[in-house]
Amino acid sequence: MSTKVSDHVLERLREWGVEYVFAYPGDGINGLLAAWGRADDDPRFIQSRHEEMSAFEAVGYAKFSGRVGVCAATSGPGAIHLLNGLYDAKLDHVPVVAIVGQTSRTAMGGSYQQEVDLLSLYKDVAADYCEMVTVPEQLPNVLDRALRTALARRTVTAVIIPADVQELDYTPPEHAFKMVPSSLGMSRSAPVPADDDLRRAADVLNSGRKTAILIGQGARGARQEVLETADRLGAGIAKALLGKDALADDLPHVTGSIGLLGTRPSYEMMRDCDTLLVIGSSFPYSQFLPEFGQARAVQIDIDPHMVGLRYPFEVNLVGDAALTLRRLLPMLEQTEDTDWRKGIEEHVAHWWEVMERRAAVDADPLNPEHVTHALDALLPDDAIVTADSGSAANWYARHLRFRGAMRGSLSGTLATMGAGVPYAIGAKFAHGDRPAIALVGDGAMQMNGMAELITAAKYWQEWEDPRLIVAVFNNQDLNQVTWEMRAMQGAPQFLPSQSLPDVAYADFARSVGLLGLRVERPDDVTSAWETALAADRPCVLDFVTDPAVPPIPPHATLDQIEAAAAAVVKGDSDRAAVVRQGFKAKVQEFLPHRRGEKES
Repeated sequence: MSTKVSDHVLERLREWGVEYVFAYPGDGINGLLAAWGRADDDPRFIQSRHEEMSAFEAVGYAKFSGRVGVCAATSGPGAIHLLNGLYDAKLDHVPVVAIVGQTSRTAMGGSYQQEVDLLSLYKDVAADYCEMVTVPEQLPNVLDRALRTALARRTVTAVIIPADVQELDYTPPEHAFKMVPSSLGMSRSAPVPADDDLRRAADVLNSGRKTAILIGQGARGARQEVLETADRLGAGIAKALLGKDALADDLPHVTGSIGLLGTRPSYEMMRDCDTLLVIGSSFPYSQFLPEFGQARAVQIDIDPHMVGLRYPFEVNLVGDAALTLRRLLPMLEQTEDTDWRKGIEEHVAHWWEVMERRAAVDADPLNPEHVTHALDALLPDDAIVTADSGSAANWYARHLRFRGAMRGSLSGTLATMGAGVPYAIGAKFAHGDRPAIALVGDGAMQMNGMAELITAAKYWQEWEDPRLIVAVFNNQDLNQVTWEMRAMQGAPQFLPSQSLPDVAYADFARSVGLLGLRVERPDDVTSAWETALAADRPCVLDFVTDPAVPPIPPHATLDQIEAAAAAVVKGDSDRAAVVRQGFKAKVQEFLPHRRGEKES
């Protein structure tokens, strides 16, 4: 039997070491589906409930495996559905290749069913490489370049294969004019700055007395070098949210996350520092960095397109974080003044005391901070934690102290809803021997998380460690936006847009063969986590949480908090009255904690 183009696609993916393709079927990729049957499902076809989820699962797989993620979809609507997940990959600098079908070449330009100009549609999300295969001889080069470009540039690439091309007999490119042969593989390369640039950076850093370091996901492979640099400079270390797992949170000089979802120690360190070193981060919110002119600054990033952003850096070093720091360290002077570092450590210790007190505040019925804080002490050292966008991300950022080999991520730059559960599923295919935990708001759970429980039910028995825990923060409110409206617009909750129905998430989990628990009493929170962590299958924990617990940003003042309270009081519906009554109690509990902290 002759080898079809579709057969060669799967063969080439195998040769690149691709183990999984996260996909959803459709007649635009019928040729590929038939080839999967002939190839005994190698690489594995992982079926999601929706193409967007396939893309998110590929992103989660790539983030936690360090390998390229591959997703596939049919022509027209299938290819369109992939886009949100692909943009998530692009903006978070994750290598993902999309393989999509297209209408047959004979129908192109004829306004045919499901005909969409995919080259135009994908030219932004896959700007680094997007090609359509029109003859078999193109295939090895196009697919190889898509994979190589995605890996080299940590980005999204796309390969479009019309339905009739998939069915053609495969013929390789010949040794002839206008034929483009191709080869497998790519060696690792890591740029290092020139010595002169390193010396300039060292001069800036050695001049400081109060140094702050900000790390992102680009510092994940440079843990030891970052710690040595911080010790040499007497610096504290803040982490952008995508770099939460780049360094352990139990180190006394690690201030935790930065930004709207960050910690007070990170905010104060940036407010008071005189020198800034940013490593592997494109953290976008410059208002959380030192005032312009306050601090001299150096940036290290492997991507030359991402240096010089966010802050007026004096020296922009393009290089791999670990290799660059190893070259830089001998040029750095050992600081003798320890007062700055000691002050940071005192602020960090106080912050965790405040977090513990906030988690202990009574709520109606559950305090979401208590739910997350209770998990912190129980997290296995090899856990993988994902968070969805929304108020759940606040609790993930502030209450979980990563340690050991823990990993974690969320949609950091696109900040899309709906990534938490499929990220966790992708993580389970990357590391089937490790527990995965998704922290998800009820809005995201209703958007698409519930459907992906079916995907978990389909595959969990293949995982060496079957634990996949989905914790739903069920507050019946699109809570992050509600609080943003109160804080930024001084507007009360707009119930038609914000109020969500109460859904029996645990019951749904049980209906598809998973474990499900609904938790409504504070005394049951810890035992619920323990049950899920000891379970022999995936588990959904439906935590009924209080929407009136405010996700207080680290820079908030008493006046801002009280203004938000006033916005709540404006509500005149029955639901608003309930929220108002609960909020008053929360403010009375939280404000004393705020008064105990240093005001800006």
